[in-house]
Amino acid sequence: MYHPYFRGKQFELITIRETATLLATKNFVPIIEPVREALGGLERTLKAICDAGGKAIVIVNPYHGDHRESGVGISALLKNGFIGNDTISAGILLRSDMALHEATACYDAHKKHNPTIVHAGFTSPRALAEHLDGSLVGSRHLFVDDYAKILYRKHFEASTRILVRDGFNRQRNADYPPLEEFSDLHVTYGDMGMAGFGDFLIVGDSYSESGGPAYAVAIHLTFIDPDKDDVMYIYHFVSDTKDTPTDPAGKFAQALRKLIRRLESGKSKLLETSAIKEFRALHAKGHFPGLGYVKKLSMKHHIETLAGYLS
Repeated sequence: MYHPYFRGKQFELITIRETATLLATKNFVPIIEPVREALGGLERTLKAICDAGGKAIVIVNPYHGDHRESGVGISALLKNGFIGNDTISAGILLRSDMALHEATACYDAHKKHNPTIVHAGFTSPRALAEHLDGSLVGSRHLFVDDYAKILYRKHFEASTRILVRDGFNRQRNADYPPLEEFSDLHVTYGDMGMAGFGDFLIVGDSYSESGGPAYAVAIHLTFIDPDKDDVMYIYHFVSDTKDTPTDPAGKFAQALRKLIRRLESGKSKLLETSAIKEFRALHAKGHFPGLGYVKKLSMKHHIETLAGYLS
């Protein structure tokens, strides 16, 4: 059903491990694009998913990060530790710079890894569908909405189709509005003939190695509004201080106070998730856990919010 798309940085992998049981219980399937050379964290994450009885898709030919030139190490990890395990699927990422013969060769090389094709800019959908031919019915295809519109997706109607949409309008922290619409895909995916949906959580599809100096600190939290047809919205709680890269702890405290005030108003519509409880505890203690940890809490809250809605 729900397929959250993660880039495999430290706190993204930690988020998956900490929510592995919830993901498995709700039949949520994370997609992981490994971007770090070391694969120990990824291996621990996949084992946590398997131990919880869950499923995952691992991109074996990443577009971003340390494995962009070669995904041999990722393929070896799947072969040595997860071969014959249908719960872990090899994700074949098809971008605009990938030729048809490269796409089919990558797919054929991973047939024993329960492959999933991820469409993100590929330009030969019809030829690929013809290549798959008889195996199309049993195949699974994940479409990134910005790159694979309705006509593109029609070539794969016989398959299991999942639509992924980036609902996060990424910009400088200082420029975020207090509130904006995030997505309605969790409500509408079935109307488009999709078997599931996904997003890039509160991080977005754009990729950067690091966030740079935090001139402003923002806490991003999603909620589903039952008064607006269950559309998902996102709060951006932004620090008041925005003109210096110093004192991230003080800026976090400013943003956190805005979050707590919104919660205490009784009108936030935020689900009281484990992540929200931890934000409350951080406020009570006056503790700054680091920006990566804050992002992890926001990602956990997003997953827990969708789990609550889809329960």
